[in-house]
Amino acid sequence: MSAAGGSRGGGTRKRRALHALEGIGWGLAAEEERDRLERIVGEIEAGFAALRDVEPAVSCFGSARAGPDHPASRQAREVARAVAQEGFNVLTGGGPGVMEAANRGCREGGGVSVGLNIVLPTEQQVNPYVDVACTFRYFFVRKLMFVKYSCAFLIFPGGLGTLDEAFEALTLVQTHKIPHFPVLLFGGSYWDGIRRQLDRMERDGAIDEDDRARLEPVATAEDALAILRRSHEGLRAARHKPPLRGAAGV
Repeated sequence: MSAAGGSRGGGTRKRRALHALEGIGWGLAAEEERDRLERIVGEIEAGFAALRDVEPAVSCFGSARAGPDHPASRQAREVARAVAQEGFNVLTGGGPGVMEAANRGCREGGGVSVGLNIVLPTEQQVNPYVDVACTFRYFFVRKLMFVKYSCAFLIFPGGLGTLDEAFEALTLVQTHKIPHFPVLLFGGSYWDGIRRQLDRMERDGAIDEDDRARLEPVATAEDALAILRRSHEGLRAARHKPPLRGAAGV
């Protein structure tokens, strides 16, 4: 490697390291905090402006590593197509795998396909099936957009990020920070370990029966739609959410 190439590589690594530290608040002088706050507020304002008209919408989460023929990706595409035909738009993280499959299914179903991308040290590209794209530096701002503009979370097999999104939603519902909305779990036996852990938590009194029931296992798009319709009607009455639009909607 040439000296110039080494310098460029070192500069890239340094920028990535500084970006990671800035993301958790380390390494900032006191006078830099105001600039950081302005960036955060700017991201929130930009997200609100871009997503103002996407409701009613559901969010789909799952592995970025699942290929298009993976069972989780195939099901996500099918389910997203069905909910779009029902009149919901679909939000994902905007990346590959299950996210791409859900965006593709939404577009096939006639919905607005939204990708909420995140800046990562290894750049994540927005998948080609996204109609409305937003890119965020801060995970917590991105999560705010998912919660604010969704009336349900659809959880497909995935990893740590998928679990993070699912359990943050469950915690917000449990603590009445957001209205109850469905958190639907697809994937059958993939989640057996999670279900056993929740059973143990309920037996030990760490959660109650209502908390346990908030994570609803579903097998098919039809099962999901039945739950989504009932929940959306309740949210419309209580929170003035917009009516469904589309071939099957109002």
